[in-house]
Amino acid sequence: MSLRSILSALAVLLAATLSPAAAIDDASATIGRGLNLGNALEAPREGEWGYTIKATDFDTIKSAGFTNVRIPISWAYYAAPKPPYQIDPKFFSRVDEIVDAALDRGLVVILNDHHENELCKDPAAHRERFIAQWRQIAQHFSHRPASLYFELLNEPHGKLDDGAWNELLLGALAEVRKANPTRPVVIGPANYNTISKLEKLKLPRDDRNLIVTVHYYEPFNFTHQGAEWTGPEATKWLGTKWEGTDAEKAAVEKHLAAAARWGGENNRPVYLGEFGAYSKGAMESRARWTDFVARTAEKNHMSWSYWEYCAGFGVYDPKAKEYRPELLRALLPK
Repeated sequence: MSLRSILSALAVLLAATLSPAAAIDDASATIGRGLNLGNALEAPREGEWGYTIKATDFDTIKSAGFTNVRIPISWAYYAAPKPPYQIDPKFFSRVDEIVDAALDRGLVVILNDHHENELCKDPAAHRERFIAQWRQIAQHFSHRPASLYFELLNEPHGKLDDGAWNELLLGALAEVRKANPTRPVVIGPANYNTISKLEKLKLPRDDRNLIVTVHYYEPFNFTHQGAEWTGPEATKWLGTKWEGTDAEKAAVEKHLAAAARWGGENNRPVYLGEFGAYSKGAMESRARWTDFVARTAEKNHMSWSYWEYCAGFGVYDPKAKEYRPELLRALLPK
């Protein structure tokens, strides 16, 4: 029996001895502190955005002290356009390699569906394809350890608004539950997982194995200064600093406290799935903001995953093959 199988069996046994609420709270806390492996599998083809995941990345992540990896994946690029919307078996094999490498190192893995742009433009037209993808993903990974979590969709937006998303998530979750009745599933609100939309998120009350995620990039003109994909206005933000003034800190505390309050009122654990400041900003400000957001999340009992490992927001410098010390200290203070 492999170590991974033993750990999985122990997790199942632990969950069976706890109340449903206690079991999912434990699963949420186990996420701990981690990193997003951005710019890899959510690209149209792995490597096109400059990063190809290597098994040794998980050694680097684990040895630094991180406990989770969130793996963004654009499954739609690999699913056939017509029913039954089969996902390319070769791609499944590649994802298997990555998931197993992370699990073998004792990391919690959050596997998501990223960049469903066509779905967000026309939810009705792409509903069945989205659900078929999750049917296949759920079946494929159903025998993996309990430390593999699913996240239904990264940042629903556009026409996939509150109502449309609340309806669609029920269909996708139902497919997941057929093969994974108790696996933790991560779900966030519409409008890019923004905290202000939590009040509109509707989850099935009888499913107690759900973790709610939010993303945080405020103030946006600081975290996304110079970010090319946000449009030409981002260049006007260059030079924006985050000094950690009382007012700046109060804004962060207010936002994350609102998320935590919603979680308490709705008896749902809340996980900060993304936060980060782009590399065009000054490192001193980036590190100061990152530290304060991470510590504030932790004060509010949130696990988190920083965006991201080694690309535009990266805590790790792949050319120098070392962590950027200011960001690493901000995330994992000694």
